[in-house]
Amino acid sequence: MTSDTRGAFGKIGIWSGALHRSRADDAGKAAITEAVTELEDLGYGTLWIGGSPSPDDAAAVVEATRTITVATGILSIWDHPAAEVAARVAKLDAGARGRLVLGLGVSHAPMVPQYTKPYSAMVAYLDALDSAAPPVDSGQRVLAALGPKMLRLATDRALGAHPYLVTVEHTAEAREALGPDALLAPELSVVLDTDLDRARTTARTMLAMYLQLPNYTDNLLRLGFTEGDFEGGGSIRLLDALFALGDAEQVRKRARQYLDAGADHVALQVLTAGQGGAGLPRAEWRALAEAFGDEL
Repeated sequence: MTSDTRGAFGKIGIWSGALHRSRADDAGKAAITEAVTELEDLGYGTLWIGGSPSPDDAAAVVEATRTITVATGILSIWDHPAAEVAARVAKLDAGARGRLVLGLGVSHAPMVPQYTKPYSAMVAYLDALDSAAPPVDSGQRVLAALGPKMLRLATDRALGAHPYLVTVEHTAEAREALGPDALLAPELSVVLDTDLDRARTTARTMLAMYLQLPNYTDNLLRLGFTEGDFEGGGSIRLLDALFALGDAEQVRKRARQYLDAGADHVALQVLTAGQGGAGLPRAEWRALAEAFGDEL
């Protein structure tokens, strides 16, 4: 990966599951357009469309912006056949197409009836993208990689990895597994609330669903957490390892820990009380942009 590629991602991006135009009414579509335009103006490097977006969702955000990198975080390979994805990408004009990165993942067995042999399924999917006309080549895709095999695949067949719900320690391990050249862009969930008890309640509300998914819990067990850490929505030890809690300056310091551990880019997902990551927390995005300043 070149320095230009790293520069295209920037050091800090925004990850949001609320940027799906396909799920919004007319007012919602307008709100999404306003939000992504502002995020671009604030100077963030990359917009990550979270929550299993469709290719159309990604294309809409690319077309609503001018220069910012747009990535899916994460498009499920079970929901969107490779040929259809490649065809949708090909419809974008050359400039827009060059700003789109496909974040691809195998999702989770409890959520996908046809889930089987996820590693082999990902290899076959990448083969199909390679053979599409025109292809979606390795420089235009990243993988949702947690374990060693998928991280190696992210190095060999993609630009790099976009791990979700990971610790600083995992980031260091992932960097070693990926080698020095692959992109490493972990997600980091953020609660901008200086009342730590209340911030942890917000974090637990979001975390509860993910603690039902073995891909995440198995990874956390590999990192040294125990089943006891998963009880009650997550122990304080687990929450403090997975989230950035506090004011914007505290978030900046936490993101720096991931960068120092080997991340090239950190994708911040802002959680708010009552909405989790479902809304468009534009005031919080502004506060974070101000705190990071030139580090964006």
